[in-house]
Amino acid sequence: MAESYANDPDWANITPIELDDGSQSGAMPLATIAYPSEYLEATSYLRAVMAANEMSERALKLTKDVISMNPAHYTVWIYRAKILFTLNKDILEELQWLNGVSLKYLKNYQIWHHRQVLISSKAHFPTMPAKEPDFLMEMFAQDSKNYHVWTYRHWLVRHFKLWDSPRELEDVEALIKADVRNNSAWNHRYMLRFGPRDDVPDAGMVNAGNAEISPEEKGRLPVVDEDLVDAELKYAQEQILWAPENRSPWWYARGVLRAAGRKLEEWEAFVGRFVDGDVVKSSHAVEWLADVYGEGEKGRAVEMLTMLKEKYDPIRKNYWDYRIRQLGEVA
Repeated sequence: MAESYANDPDWANITPIELDDGSQSGAMPLATIAYPSEYLEATSYLRAVMAANEMSERALKLTKDVISMNPAHYTVWIYRAKILFTLNKDILEELQWLNGVSLKYLKNYQIWHHRQVLISSKAHFPTMPAKEPDFLMEMFAQDSKNYHVWTYRHWLVRHFKLWDSPRELEDVEALIKADVRNNSAWNHRYMLRFGPRDDVPDAGMVNAGNAEISPEEKGRLPVVDEDLVDAELKYAQEQILWAPENRSPWWYARGVLRAAGRKLEEWEAFVGRFVDGDVVKSSHAVEWLADVYGEGEKGRAVEMLTMLKEKYDPIRKNYWDYRIRQLGEVA
């Protein structure tokens, strides 16, 4: 930060606009925020240059100053992006600076929105920056479940149409290998393999937002690559064997079967390996069998749900009771 904007001759022609917390109109604020004096001064000059819509090097430096003190100040990020494009600055250089800011403030949303705004410029980035995947993996090394980073990576895939990119699959497999319970990585894998590929904002199931589609059809692919489905189901089974009580691959497999229009019964033999009488190796396998038996063997389904209610997942007792009542109504 500059030592003082008021004493800097480069800013002598600017009249700062002070913060109006209501006291200037005679009102008495109930709870004023105790901003540091440096921040109050910097933002007063920021208001002045924004009011004048000034696109200059000094305004750009000022935005960096304010961001260093408050990276969650979303308005300053919008203004900074506007200046960068107006002055035709080197956006790769901006990304390099942004990398450092991102690693310092891991949970800041504004940083990732700014990055998306920059990379959305087709004039600057007709293709994805070559180093982008490397940086994202650096971020995941700090926090492999960072919601903002995963949201950005989903957008990146859709924006540059990277569903079949080998690097995307390599990275997501590396993250699952490092932590098989990383549900964010499983979600990303599903998006790459079975998510909608049209220009839609939702990266979830196919037809998820279509109110005209029946619930049974939501998530079902119009064209199914059976070899891909078989490979993904095998992959899910391998991960389940590593950690049978990990919910992620079980629900991934449900999504894959749904996408292919296949029934849960297809996995009955595999699931049965985790439920042998009173010996249960996975509560998720018990729930799976309850769903399978619910199609015809109501008594066995109730037996499975009762096991969950009383022993293997009692924290959701009310939910299992609800499921049991549903079966009674159907019967």
